[in-house]
Amino acid sequence: MKVSDIEAILGKCATPAYVFDLDALRERVGKIHAFLQQKNIDLVFAMKANPFLVRVIEPLAERFEVCSPGEFRICEREKLPVSRLVISGVNKEYKDIARIVSAYQGQGIYTIESLQQLQLLTKCAKESGFRLEALIRISSGNQFGVDFGQAKEILTNQKHYPGLHFRGIQYYSGTQKKIGRIEKEIQRLDQWIEELQAQGVCIEELEYGPGFYVPYFRSEQDEDLEELLEQFTGFVQQMHFQGKITLEMGRFLVADCGSFLTSIVERKETEGQIYGIVDGGIHHLNYYGQMMAMKLPYIQHISCHENIQCEQQVEEKWDICGSLCTVADVIVKQLPLLGAQVGDVLVFERVGAYSVMEGINLFLSRDLPCVLFYSRKEGVWVVRKTQSTDLLNSRTVMEL
Repeated sequence: MKVSDIEAILGKCATPAYVFDLDALRERVGKIHAFLQQKNIDLVFAMKANPFLVRVIEPLAERFEVCSPGEFRICEREKLPVSRLVISGVNKEYKDIARIVSAYQGQGIYTIESLQQLQLLTKCAKESGFRLEALIRISSGNQFGVDFGQAKEILTNQKHYPGLHFRGIQYYSGTQKKIGRIEKEIQRLDQWIEELQAQGVCIEELEYGPGFYVPYFRSEQDEDLEELLEQFTGFVQQMHFQGKITLEMGRFLVADCGSFLTSIVERKETEGQIYGIVDGGIHHLNYYGQMMAMKLPYIQHISCHENIQCEQQVEEKWDICGSLCTVADVIVKQLPLLGAQVGDVLVFERVGAYSVMEGINLFLSRDLPCVLFYSRKEGVWVVRKTQSTDLLNSRTVMEL
């Protein structure tokens, strides 16, 4: 994002603030979507990565993965067709599933993550009279999904569940994976599906979460998007499975479009080390796999002081710390800054995924940051104003 764009943003909202560049988002998701479409692969957006963006991504994704009642309500407000939702998650409750099935006449696709969920969906199908579409999630060795043996037992006994149509399987083993691990997973899933089909079991669809690696830090090799997609689709083309393949992705789609703006509010020096206190903090930034402050993310420094000549500026190493009362609130150490002063803005890049909702936002009852959208055509606009959290962290007025 250009400095002039950031200055326009700062004219709309005080820091701290999240900004999502819709041009960058559409360009990236558009490229991925177009490439996959050529290979007959459809896209599923895991909206937990950034629910603010579901409407923007809507034209480019076949489906949206929903993992909670709250995420489902966001989709309702955004008027996304329920037929395009994959209703997932480990804690499906009867009241929520029964409401969705009844209100939307059995539309949507429901994942089965346990035998208990199998019973729940069977009950809701029977009570409503609607036949429900289902994907069986296979576990990668954690609390999500059922194991291969349980999945096989369910699929080979489909006649016991007349209210369910088993479309196929869902598999996701984590994020930030190297391409070699992805290749092995594809090969294992293909072999397992082939063995089932040899026994007369029909598998129509494989929904796979590749968990592609996103380079967050300057020490990491940047991605070659086309090369990565070529490698992955090469694995897919070698599969014996000829059914429908959908890719479920979140971080990989949206990480690059987000920035977090935070202002330096104090400069102090202790035992020779410069500390910059900013109005953001670790409750706003969450880079995957980061021991906070141990790596150098992509950061822009926006100087708000025009009276300093370049030749007078000195580069210094700053430890950037947030506004929380904990020694853990260190965002980055030894950040080289040229002529930095109080009032300057630091722009943390590649925070389009998770940071906006995954941080410990209620700690210390500090305000939730403003959220803005940006595009060249439409400019800058606020989609969530700064919101206080103290009411969430205290007794209500009625109780008092």
